[in-house]
Amino acid sequence: MKNASIIGLKEADCKKISEKLNALLANYSIFYQNTRGAHWNIKGDQFFTLHPKFEELYNSLVLKIDEIAERILTLGATPAHNYSDYLKVATIKETKEVTDGTKSVELILSSFKVVIDLQRELLDITDEAGDEGTNSQMSDYITEQEKEVWMYNSYLGK
Repeated sequence: MKNASIIGLKEADCKKISEKLNALLANYSIFYQNTRGAHWNIKGDQFFTLHPKFEELYNSLVLKIDEIAERILTLGATPAHNYSDYLKVATIKETKEVTDGTKSVELILSSFKVVIDLQRELLDITDEAGDEGTNSQMSDYITEQEKEVWMYNSYLGK
């Protein structure tokens, strides 16, 4: 018996949700690698503030990457795993602008906007499908990330 019928969802809904989750996974993966790059390469007087903050963020992102991939599997689909595939579908783009603290924080904020927007789309799709598992996961991510947005904006003095 397929996962969808056991967990009480329609296969067509699972397919639609999984496709959107794979787009989210791609964006998280690029976000993760950009943040990792900022952590490694940050320079200047904010190094001791941003270096550990970026590490905290990329550790959070890698956990979400794993959880999203496992949710895709739970819904009976296959998570994408190649960066070449991620680059084709991700809205977040790779960056080499990782040494300047302000630019890195601005990039992080724009990346949060992308993933939060995708997660809000997933809230609507999963609500219609009755997919409480994915809906709850996205809601939890949004709650956490809204606070992160506030803190990063505060760092920038906004």
